[in-house]
Amino acid sequence: MKKKLTLVDILITIVIAFIFSVIYRVWGPVYSVISVVGLHVDQLVYGMWFMAATVAFLIIRKPGVALLAEVAAAQGEFLFGGSWGISLLLYGILQGLGCELVFAMVRYKSYRLFVTCLAAVGATIGSLILDVFYGYIDTLAWWNVTLLIVNRTIGAIVITGVFAYYLVLALDKTGVTKMIRPLSEKDYHFSDEETGS
Repeated sequence: MKKKLTLVDILITIVIAFIFSVIYRVWGPVYSVISVVGLHVDQLVYGMWFMAATVAFLIIRKPGVALLAEVAAAQGEFLFGGSWGISLLLYGILQGLGCELVFAMVRYKSYRLFVTCLAAVGATIGSLILDVFYGYIDTLAWWNVTLLIVNRTIGAIVITGVFAYYLVLALDKTGVTKMIRPLSEKDYHFSDEETGS
């Protein structure tokens, strides 16, 4: 499979990002309602904002897709009137980079659940860096910061890692992703066995 992004790859990534930008926009009020509970329970659903990156990468499986998808989804959320304004773009960049670096570490050759969960952790780290820059978490007590980080990381692993992985796996089973992603060598062998050639 060629690793260079084609125009079709970019367009599909933008479509995926557009879908997630709508989800992200809707997720803002959901997050705000859950935040009323306190004890950083809202951080358990924060991972939804990282999901464009992992889903797009697992579908297209090429360098740059995770970053492009997350930035485009953040921009879409901003254009739809997201609650956090221009900072959404900065979060999109750092969260996308967090995912992208993990996929780069495995040379864009592993699409396993473990790697997807690591990418979720990478996005979490990216988001926390910007939270510190904005003075959002560095003023909290140590136990409060710890709770926030633990909850956000767990939520990201579950939503951005596990849920995204099984969502794409379900799409794979329907055959939808084969229209986007060319058959791999393994798929060719499977096809040969099915036809008896």
